[in-house]
Amino acid sequence: MRALLACAFLLGCGLVQANPVEALAAPLDAKVQAWRRDIHQHPELSNRETRTAALVAAHLRALGLEEVRTGLAHHGVTAVLRGARPGPRIALRADMDALPVTEAVDLPFASRVTTEFRGDTVGVMHACGHDAHTSILMGVAEALAGQRERLAGEILFVFQPAEEGAPKGEEGGASLMLREGLFEGFKPEAMFGLHVWSAMHVGEIGYRSGPFMAASDSFAITVKGRQTHGSRPWGGIDPIAISALLIGSAQQIVSREMNISHLPVVLSFGAIKGGIRNNIIPDQVEMIGTIRSFDEAMREDVFVRLRRVAEHTAAAHGASVELSVPDPNGNPVTVNDPALTRRMLPSLASVVGAEQVHEMGLVMGAEDFSYYAREVPALFFFVGSTPRGVPLAEAPSNHSPHFFLDEGSLRIGLRAMLQLVADYGLLPAGS
Repeated sequence: MRALLACAFLLGCGLVQANPVEALAAPLDAKVQAWRRDIHQHPELSNRETRTAALVAAHLRALGLEEVRTGLAHHGVTAVLRGARPGPRIALRADMDALPVTEAVDLPFASRVTTEFRGDTVGVMHACGHDAHTSILMGVAEALAGQRERLAGEILFVFQPAEEGAPKGEEGGASLMLREGLFEGFKPEAMFGLHVWSAMHVGEIGYRSGPFMAASDSFAITVKGRQTHGSRPWGGIDPIAISALLIGSAQQIVSREMNISHLPVVLSFGAIKGGIRNNIIPDQVEMIGTIRSFDEAMREDVFVRLRRVAEHTAAAHGASVELSVPDPNGNPVTVNDPALTRRMLPSLASVVGAEQVHEMGLVMGAEDFSYYAREVPALFFFVGSTPRGVPLAEAPSNHSPHFFLDEGSLRIGLRAMLQLVADYGLLPAGS
């Protein structure tokens, strides 16, 4: 029923019409859907995307694309499509990794995969929609490979691993792809990427010019006390009680010390681990969390203040701390090039209608697409994924075990990327 409703909505929006991009996209809709379902059923965590990368590489080779590279940043796959005529050089990116989330959606192709993560057995799920991104870009590659004789210019296809962050002790993602030579020999003049987004309905597209998604930095704090019996807390140094004080004090950094009337900042603790028994005060507590920001000076200021709070709170109670603030694998702010955004907005509007393209506020979520956007002018945009009729306030968010993707968003994403390529000048009008 959802598929029928999505199809009816697309027809009602005029997406199925006499349009050159529609002619390229329509024959591939079933393939894109099948790829997405296959990848969804076989998810892989960051830096572990072996099956997905092999699927992508085999597809690109079958299309006859040039310079198919594998193993970039562990499991990244890239390829180049060269048109018969000279023209612009652009890059298109999709991410491939899944999350340590146990799927709770009743789908015939739901993930049943489990693995070890941070010492625990967890489910693995494409709870952020990267399966959709990968399948859409596979469809874009196939559509454009059939247009070589008309294509004016060159396209670098980038299938990226580890957008969600490399495992502890490893490197990965966009920053590592760049360090390993992603743009060596092929420096695009523009780059495009998309993300399915549960906070919008299918058929809607969201964008923002300039700063769009927050810088993301992880941190780890270990409070080291001295173990003792729970009945004799004076016989040791209680890292649990000290950690509670530390967490409370850290919240004052944002609420009382940062000028959040300028730009927002978020500091959140995501996991705390310490102790194994009710009557033993442990010798240490480990905490991890995230910092989100939009201004480089404010970002650095939060790091300084969090270190100070951790060190001084621990010292005041006779404990010590080990700090990783920030973790070295943080992401900078994702910034959409204003001129490129203005230029390409009509392309997005032509896919869904101008009234369905929304300028968004700042998004506290982060994206390592930001690294590409620091190298070349870039545009990153959101494609709504929640079914029409489902209130957005009730829609499970990205990263939820209940995240549900209306597959009508695959159709939107495929057409949006193709329209951007065409309107950037790589396909002649009416092709």
